[in-house]
Amino acid sequence: MRKLQILDRSRLDAVLGKERFLLFKHSTTCSISTTAFRAYEQFLAAHPDVPTGWIEVREQRPWAQDVAAVTGIEHESPQALWIRDGRVVWHASHFDITAQALAEAVGV
Repeated sequence: MRKLQILDRSRLDAVLGKERFLLFKHSTTCSISTTAFRAYEQFLAAHPDVPTGWIEVREQRPWAQDVAAVTGIEHESPQALWIRDGRVVWHASHFDITAQALAEAVGV
């Protein structure tokens, strides 16, 4: 799997400008987020070439909020954002995040 945890602002800036990137915002203290993260991991196991990474929203709250400010997409957790050419072209949150929904959004 080509996934990475977003641990600093420069890495966040880099992924927000990528040609294509799946960004996942995750809370380590929320059962809904745990369920969505499992769906994210299931999707990645089936599609390991999709460039992706995640932010743990409690631990990296400023970056999670920066994503909302930069993209114009209101912050939620859990949340998945499909970025194409530096723009969010699809996003989902909570129980709308499934392996199938991610595959359809990414087009694989």
